[in-house]
Parts: sequence; C-alpha cells; structure tokens
Amino acid sequence: QVQLVESGGGLVQAGGSLRLSCAASGRTFTTYAMAWFRQAPGKERDFVAGIRWSGGTTYYADSVKGRFTIFRDNAKNTVYLQMNSLKPEDTAVYYCAEAYRRLGYTVDDYDYWGQGTQVTVSS
Repeated sequence: QVQLVESGGGLVQAGGSLRLSCAASGRTFTTYAMAWFRQAPGKERDFVAGIRWSGGTTYYADSVKGRFTIFRDNAKNTVYLQMNSLKPEDTAVYYCAEAYRRLGYTVDDYDYWGQGTQVTVSS
C-alpha cells in the first residue's frame, strides 16, 4: 500500500518561505508523476505544481510561477515544494499526490494522496 507523508507546513508571515516535503513508501509500480495540490476552506482542491518522476519536467499553476519550486530526490523517494514570497492567499491545506498514468491538473489524474499539511500565511 502506497503511503505519502507530508511535513513542513506551519504559520509564516507574508513574504516568508516554507518548504514542504512528501515522502513516499510502499510503491509497487513505477511512479509517473508527483504533484502538490492545495485546498482552502470552502474551495475545491487545486493543482499547484507537478513533476515528472523520470526526467524531472516541472509544471506550475500561474498563481505560483516564479515563487514556488517543486523538486525531487529519487534516492529518498521524496518530493519537495519550496514556497517563497508567500501571500495570505496561499493559505490552504497542501496535499501531495502520486500518479501512475500521466501528469494531470485535476484530482482525478492522481492515484494516491497524503493526509495534507496546513500552511497559514498571515498578513
């Protein structure tokens, strides 16, 4: 059973930085892509950033381009999200997700999910 465990969330002031981590275990198939989504209260879960496991091509939502960076450590089976210049509108629960078929931009494209980690940005 695949498990994704996120860490690194917390409270930060606007303009600050946080790094989220997502460690994967229990894989039985080759990962195609991993991604970060976020969900604010009363809103849908939205794509933030994704990375192809082979090759490392990255994709970002327009709202985070230039501020967030997704990267991976294959040896540790871990994906990271470096978040800089944080804004209050970045406040959400951030979820790590893993896909075995394709890198997509919707929740239906992903096969496994972590439990989420809260990021709160104060103004």
